[in-house]
Formats: sequence, C-alpha cells, structure tokens
Amino acid sequence: MRPQGVIDDDASVRILPLGTGHDAAVLLQTRGIRAFGDGIVSVVLAGYLAALGLSGARIGAVVAATLLGSAALTLGVGLRGHRVGRRRLLQLVSVLMVLTGLGFAAANGFWVLLVVAFVGTLNPSGGDVSVFLPTEQALLPGTAPDSQRTGLFARYTLIGSLVAAFGALCAAVPEWIAARVEVSDETALRWTFVGYAVLGATVLLRYRSLSSAIEPPTEAPAVALGPSRGIVYRLAALFTLDAFGGGFVLTALVVLWLQRRFDLSIAISGAVFFWAGLLSAFSSLVAVRIARRIGLVRTMVFTHLPANGFLILAAFMPDARAAIAALLVRSALSQMDVPVRTSYVMAVVSPAERPAAASVTNVPRSLASVVPPILAGWLLGHSPFGWPLVIGGALKISYDLLLLRTFRDVRPPEEQVVEDISQP
Repeated sequence: MRPQGVIDDDASVRILPLGTGHDAAVLLQTRGIRAFGDGIVSVVLAGYLAALGLSGARIGAVVAATLLGSAALTLGVGLRGHRVGRRRLLQLVSVLMVLTGLGFAAANGFWVLLVVAFVGTLNPSGGDVSVFLPTEQALLPGTAPDSQRTGLFARYTLIGSLVAAFGALCAAVPEWIAARVEVSDETALRWTFVGYAVLGATVLLRYRSLSSAIEPPTEAPAVALGPSRGIVYRLAALFTLDAFGGGFVLTALVVLWLQRRFDLSIAISGAVFFWAGLLSAFSSLVAVRIARRIGLVRTMVFTHLPANGFLILAAFMPDARAAIAALLVRSALSQMDVPVRTSYVMAVVSPAERPAAASVTNVPRSLASVVPPILAGWLLGHSPFGWPLVIGGALKISYDLLLLRTFRDVRPPEEQVVEDISQP
C-alpha cells in the first residue's frame, strides 16, 4: 500500500488525478474557456488600442488599469468573498466578464477604455491574473486528495497555457477577416471583444453545473487568515517582487516591443506566443516530476532562474529570429513554477484559510504590475531596445534568490511524509 502523501507515478499521465470528479472537471473546463479569451485578447489588445490612436504611454495606462482593477476585486473577494456562496460568486464574476467584452467592443475614447479596463476582467497577459483565479485555486484542493494536489494544479496550468496558446494563434484571425471582407483592422479587432463576451456567457453556464459539494460545510467558520497569516504575508511580499518584474514583460508589452523593434505583425506575434504557450503548457507536467524529487521550493527557483536569464538575453539579440528563440526557451522554463507555487501555498495553510490565502498571494500579480506597464510603454515609446525585458528579468532573478533563502526549509505535508518514510 502506498503511504498517504506520496504521489502516484501513474497519476501524472491521467486526464484527472485519482480521487477527483465532476467539480474538478468543470473547473478545468472553465479555466480552458477563459484561457482562450485571455490568449487572444493579450495579443490583440495593444494593436487594437494602437488602431484607436492611443500612444504607447496610454496603452500602458490601459494595461495598468486592467491589473489594478483585478487586484482590487481579487483582494475584496479573498477577504470578504467567504460571505457569498462560491458558485454564486463565480457566476457573478462571469457576468462581469460578459459586460467587460461588450464594453471594450463599444468604447472608443481613452477615458472610457480606462474605466472599463479598471472595473472589468480583461487580462493583458497570457497567464491568468483575474479574479477567477484565486477562487478556483481555493476550490481545487477540496476536489482531490493531498497526494494528487500538485498533479491537479499541473493539469489546471497545462490546460490554461495550452488553450491560451491557441487563443494567441487565433489573434491572426481578425486581420485575415479584415483583408477578405473589406473592413478596417479596427472593426475586425473590435469584434474580438464581442467574442470575449460570448466566452464569458459560456463560463457562466458551466459554473451553474457545479455541485453543492463545492461549498464549504455550513458549520465551518468563515475566516480570512488565521494561524498562517505570517507565512502568507511573507509569500505575498516575495510574489509582489516577482509580479513587479513580470509587469514589464506582459504579453501585450512584449508584442508591442516585437512590433517596435522588429516590425512584427500581430499575426506573426500570435504565432510566436502560440508556440510559447505550447512550451509553457507541457512544462507544467514536467514540473510535477521534478518537484517529486527535489521539492516544491527548489523546483520553483531552479526552473525560474534560467528562464529569466533568457528573458534578459532576448533584449540583446540582433534580429527577430534570435530574439524569438530566446523568448521560446524562456517560455519552456518560466511557467514550471506556476502549479508548484499554487500547490505550495495551498499546502502550507489550513483548508479554511485557502480562499483568503489564494487572494492575498495572487493580488500582487495584479497590483504590483500596475506601474511597470506604464514605465515599459514609456520606454518603448522612446527606444526600441528591450529595456523592459532587462529590468523585468533582473527583478525576477532577485525574487528567485530571496524565495530560496526564505522558504527552502518550509515544506508541505507530502514532502515531510516522504522524508519520514525515507529515514531508517
């Protein structure tokens, strides 16, 4: 009999880990639907705003507004959302996703776009930084045993990255349509956001199929953060540094850099991020196997460090092919830490604290990224050199080293069980 807490080697190749069921499947489905919208929007956003006549600095401001609004909403959901049913909360946010797509499709002026970006769910990155994320992350551990938790989050990340990659590839569709039906690029890109609203409606319907088992027991006390407050705040502080660096290299901004530096079209940029997304997607499964051998924290750090080195290297490449190659290598490594990081946070807090912990540790991914897009847009407006890539990579390397120093000895339950078993 395999001891509790030890990961089943066969589980990593299953569609769903052992012990999971309908609710886990629904959450993986909704992650994929949202990821498709995030993938296509993250690539077309900068081009759409540029087609509307916005400057680089104003494009950065709109991107920053999406992140600031997501951060505020995510924090509010994490600290107060336990007072609302989880299914109802997810359905309400789905309605907001629908309204965000329609609002962006109808808006023209900078200030209207800025307001819609702030109050909506738009995601300027291929990864998920929306209010949906912490709620789904808090629910997933309850749908699987502890021994399958990291594997389940790996699948969650895999589906998100893989479908977002196909979404990025579809960013070429509006230009293709515009060339064949004689409409402007602006009009074709505008319809992308109508499609985003349709995806929001689809997500709403899927959330309605979640079972009542997804809700916490009625006798369970509604809490924010309790005994785990200290470790969550330390993790949040480190994630803030990582997110601040990541704010310089959001997908929308890297697309803008490729356009300014190498004159790449949206279609080519979409293809680049399609392959980047594929590499990121399948790397999450590799991360589970690495984590089983060296632990969660070391997996986060030892895969993230070289990824950030290639990010900096891309800025110095003399032509588009070399820069794209460096970005693709970076993509193959940079997302390995995502399922591992999420699994780690959920493991070191109590089940009752998971919703708050997920929100508090995810908020930095939006809040700390607010200022960097404005700075990056300003830098790219004055120079085509990849200063945002250099600055972002250096900050993220600092995060890696601090994370290893602070948490290398703080282990989740399954690693402690394995260590106890291995001792004579």
